[in-house]
Amino acid sequence: MAIGERIHHFRLLHGFTQKYLGQRLGFSDMQADVRIAQYEKGARSPKEKYLNALADIFEVSPHALAVPDIDSYVRLMHTLFALEDLYGLHIGEIDGELCLRLDKTKGTTYLSMFDMFHDWQEQSAKLESGEITKEEYDHWRYNYPNVKK
Repeated sequence: MAIGERIHHFRLLHGFTQKYLGQRLGFSDMQADVRIAQYEKGARSPKEKYLNALADIFEVSPHALAVPDIDSYVRLMHTLFALEDLYGLHIGEIDGELCLRLDKTKGTTYLSMFDMFHDWQEQSAKLESGEITKEEYDHWRYNYPNVKK
């Protein structure tokens, strides 16, 4: 999912119009909606200062906006292949179900990834058990790693 799609997602999640969001970023009334439309369509990418400002407005980490471009299954697969190369993520099977696993031989990388995946699993379990709401779960995800458990 490209940055523009993420901006669109969070804008709608907050109920903002393109014009309102553009004005919050400091664009003139005439340019506000045009600029946001350009971002959302991928015609322009926000500079770092605007990306950070968008993250502040949406109350999310800038990382939540700048996710890899996975807008097709093929691109998603190549992102997963890159994760395999870089971080030791592997595909396997447990009880007839496909699963992703970490390669323990990756040492420090394995431990770092394990801790992050464990945090994610904990929050997901809390959501499933009703201990936290979907909104709390989303807040955790969109602000990771800068959020307290």
